[in-house]
Amino acid sequence: MDIETKIELVKKKPTEEIVTEQDLREIFETYAHPQHYIGFEISGMVHVAAGLSTALKINDLIQAGCKCMIWLADYHAWINGKLGGDLKTIQKFGEGYFKHAFISLGLDEEKVEYKMPSKVYDNDFWADVLRITKDTTLKRMLRCTTIMGREENEALPSSAIVYPAMQASDILRLDVQIAHAGMDQRKVHMLLREVAPKFNKKFVALHTHLLPGLQGPGRMETELDAKMSKSKPDSSIFLHDPVEEIQRKVKKAHCPPKEMRGNPIYEIAEYLILRDRNLKIERPAKFGGDLEVNSEELETVYSKEELHPMDLKNAVSRELVDMLKPCRDYFDKHKEYLKQLEEIKITR
Repeated sequence: MDIETKIELVKKKPTEEIVTEQDLREIFETYAHPQHYIGFEISGMVHVAAGLSTALKINDLIQAGCKCMIWLADYHAWINGKLGGDLKTIQKFGEGYFKHAFISLGLDEEKVEYKMPSKVYDNDFWADVLRITKDTTLKRMLRCTTIMGREENEALPSSAIVYPAMQASDILRLDVQIAHAGMDQRKVHMLLREVAPKFNKKFVALHTHLLPGLQGPGRMETELDAKMSKSKPDSSIFLHDPVEEIQRKVKKAHCPPKEMRGNPIYEIAEYLILRDRNLKIERPAKFGGDLEVNSEELETVYSKEELHPMDLKNAVSRELVDMLKPCRDYFDKHKEYLKQLEEIKITR
């Protein structure tokens, strides 16, 4: 496969930003199989904005020849107080339900390497953490704590100051060439790109689009605040949701006519469905009959109100039910992982 084709695969939606495309070209010129990484705090159920979006992009990267890794960030979840702040619970859940949520999407251990920080960290890692903090102001590090889903002015444990440096050190110690995350992790990647030359390292930051929550933005919410979140009831579609639950959530979701940006149903269609196929709209003849659209055509008909929100919802609901069928089938066969949710009393 030529380099330009590889770059186009990396740029494919749900990618929103590559920092920088020229650096990516140089990496593909230098490495036959660049090392990729994406890290996740281990917490709660996995929704489509994290799981499905990640699986689609990882499959693009595998096709482009990358070696892909999912970093099951147990120490990071521990610092951030996830799952009651109990490290053993976090580790058990990470190796159980959380890891298998991604396996249910086809990312088995033959395709993707899974690693956990507590099994990898050594003295050299912690030395790098100190070097990064030494080269970063306290004010800059505090700004980076928003990657934890926290506000800069929020009361945080002092360990939160170390969190961004740990994430940056992960990329260095794992010898990553492509660091992959949602746009909400951008600050720490930009920090590390400034510091990395001191370590004789270079990497590309790959940022994917943040899907909005199904309930739509609140009055004072920013785009980051309004992202799909497991902490907000009914704002997310989880990988193992039953068919009826997917249909219910989509039916009641925010989907204003003519509006595309911040419209969760439209953005699911744009970033998860239409990247690989056309979207078929099924509707009675009196409402225009069936319609099949690509991404550009969907934008046109929706912006002109030639497509009713409920018809778009029905189409997106049908596609999500189909795309998530492998996950439902997997967890039907491996009920022990869903049982973990009950044991830890996770409801979302």
